[in-house]
Amino acid sequence: MSRNKELLSKIGLRLDGRRANELRRIRCKLGVFGQPDGSAYLEQGLTKVLAAVYGPHQVRGNKSKARHDECILNCQFSMAVFSTSERKKRPRGDRKSTEMSLHLHQALLSVIKTELYPWSQIDVYVEVLHADGGVYSACVNAATLALIDAGIPLKEYVCSCTASLANNDIPMVDIAHQEEMLGGATLTVAAMPMSGKIVLMEMSQRFHMDHLSKVMEKALQGCKDIKVILDQAIRDHVKDVGCSTGWANTNQKVGR
Repeated sequence: MSRNKELLSKIGLRLDGRRANELRRIRCKLGVFGQPDGSAYLEQGLTKVLAAVYGPHQVRGNKSKARHDECILNCQFSMAVFSTSERKKRPRGDRKSTEMSLHLHQALLSVIKTELYPWSQIDVYVEVLHADGGVYSACVNAATLALIDAGIPLKEYVCSCTASLANNDIPMVDIAHQEEMLGGATLTVAAMPMSGKIVLMEMSQRFHMDHLSKVMEKALQGCKDIKVILDQAIRDHVKDVGCSTGWANTNQKVGR
């Protein structure tokens, strides 16, 4: 019997009470720090992420890296030592963190208008405070908010979401850690929801071709739904600039 059988009950509910097409609750806040040029805090379910943006500023270190036609984008991913049940010995610099930094760089580089800042550099730092599934997706979404808070011109939002299969043939969106452990392959997609362009796609395991298209469609729909939530958070933040702001809270479940 496949472990996927356990992911959906007979009445179509997941382990945390969501339907297959429902996102976890997303809460986010912009401008959480004063020192960076832009910052954001995002909770996606129990996954909690901080993002900070510095720049554009003069290229630091080796000046020969500076480019005359675009800025340099530096992305660094790290996880707090207390972010998982097993304490990490190295919060950054390990193989996984390096890979996540590269994937984050790929997603953000696709939307930042780098040509507007020649001879400059933009630094994006993302730290995971608590990991409970969909870590990369939460990092992309938090970094997008931080870039917008920093006033960096973007072509459009870049959002990320995960999807998988339940009961061998039912696609479900926004996979939590427990579902990742009990389920099968997980598809992670980073996309530009408005244009529908996919900028990164990664599978934890192989999908059968009969299932890949519907799982990808579910992940893309998740990106579109997340974009709506992030957009509303930014609009609320703009209205409340200069005031003591509360949470941009999305208590309602989003799904189609």
